[in-house]
Amino acid sequence: MKVYLVTGGAGFIGSNFIHYMLKKYNDIFIVNLDHLTYAGNLENLTKIEKYDNYQFVKADISDNEAIKNVFEKHDIDYVVNFAAESHVDRSIQNPDIFVKTNVLGTANLLNAAKDKWELDNGDFQAGKKFIQVSTDEVYGSLGKEGLFSETTPLDPHSPYSSSKASADLIVKSYFDTYKFPVNITRCSNNYGPYQFPEKMIPLVINNCLNLLDIPLYGDGLNVRDWLYVEDHCKAIDLVIQGAAPGEIYNVGGYNEKTNIELVKTIIKYLHDNVNEDITEELITYVQDRKGHDRRYAINSEKITRDLGWKPDVTWESGIRETIKWYLENQAWMENIMNESYKEYYRLTYETK
Repeated sequence: MKVYLVTGGAGFIGSNFIHYMLKKYNDIFIVNLDHLTYAGNLENLTKIEKYDNYQFVKADISDNEAIKNVFEKHDIDYVVNFAAESHVDRSIQNPDIFVKTNVLGTANLLNAAKDKWELDNGDFQAGKKFIQVSTDEVYGSLGKEGLFSETTPLDPHSPYSSSKASADLIVKSYFDTYKFPVNITRCSNNYGPYQFPEKMIPLVINNCLNLLDIPLYGDGLNVRDWLYVEDHCKAIDLVIQGAAPGEIYNVGGYNEKTNIELVKTIIKYLHDNVNEDITEELITYVQDRKGHDRRYAINSEKITRDLGWKPDVTWESGIRETIKWYLENQAWMENIMNESYKEYYRLTYETK
């Protein structure tokens, strides 16, 4: 039985990955390690929390002793590192925690895995692998043309993306220096169930349902490539199973949308299906984010060529199913709207 250490598994992508893997495989064991910061939510995993092949461990990836204990208790085959502070706005407000978690935490995980997997001759146990889940934001910003490839130079512009780029380089260095078995994946913007409502799609849905202003940065014409979260999970699984150590793979959805186009899509669906009072009059333009990248778009040809991956979920069906999920799980959303979230929202949008 293969044992997976999934860090950040109570977050958005991590929890979707755990659901995907436990549904696909009967012969695996997943250790979910999460610090349960504001975005970590065990409600994302209530359906599987009592499975015999699943265990939750509350710990910080930068806690050396906690990570060592996990490797002592479990014969870990794969580390899948989702654990990260991941929101640009929060990184602008408090960059230090991004360095601590995303950079130092990743280095701590690498060292624990290396210590456990390394043989006396400097080689590593067969069948072990460390997967670093990264982001297209490490590449910086595109103009109107072109796509990010795996050879695009790293040019991050926010404390968040800089911390992720730093972590990527540390991971890569362990392969270059020690031949430690790693892969790095860099995805475009994910969407789907269980996403914390600081992110754009659930934020817009929640504000629409409550007839609140929808804050939109700048002119609303920033472009993002959207990837349904389950398609991302499939890609990571393929990388774990089939990618050669040291390889880096971009994972994109080929769904470029301006922010204003995205917002209007959600408004139209909710106007037509939920409440006619939900209209574009809710859109409120606010001062642009500092260092706001204009456009992201990913070339996924390498992972398609090497591993046979391609996105299965169309934008039209994915955004429809995502909106439906939030409509059917409004209690989940309401449980998140605590005072801490309201204070973050006020500082981010209402003071601009």
